[in-house]
Amino acid sequence: MALLSESEQRQVAEAISRVERETEAELVTVLAAKADDYAYIPLLWASIIALVVPGAINYFPGWLEPHVLLLVQWATFIVLGLIFRIPAITTRLIPSSVRYWRASNLARRQFLEQDLHHTAGGTGMLIFVSEAERYVEILVDQGISSRLDNDTWQEIVKSFTQHVRQGQTLQGFLECIESCGQHLKREIPATHERNELPNHLVILP
Repeated sequence: MALLSESEQRQVAEAISRVERETEAELVTVLAAKADDYAYIPLLWASIIALVVPGAINYFPGWLEPHVLLLVQWATFIVLGLIFRIPAITTRLIPSSVRYWRASNLARRQFLEQDLHHTAGGTGMLIFVSEAERYVEILVDQGISSRLDNDTWQEIVKSFTQHVRQGQTLQGFLECIESCGQHLKREIPATHERNELPNHLVILP
């Protein structure tokens, strides 16, 4: 199932087109289902707990024979490894700092992969969202950052993040693009017609 329907994706593309007609900015929007599969997280937690179990049991001498203790350790690792792979549980096991770092890293890779650093005048702008991490980031090239500092986008990102948390990703995109457009029209209004990059929403599974 798509993160946004085709109709919703068209609404995002139309919003981008409106902003680009009135500004020099080249906007690209990216929506990722998640920034990482975090496959190592269930194994890491299962390993840690499985290593602790023998020590906890041995705190009470004579409870189990060594070979039985080893079986308990392996069983603990296998069972927890499977349980921790349940997506709802895996998400809770990932520290927020790790989730945000992975999402931020993906955003920067997308900035480069979408050629936003090669636009005329350095006016590339990325609006990036990773739903699983509830993460939103706006990245701009030097042509925009030289006129609008990062503080400009903080409230916009904060509002968009709240929409993502509430499952209102489309509304978040539309409001974000409109708000960014207001700042861009003031600082870098259009001087000529151009469209260097596609306006469609980029979806990452």
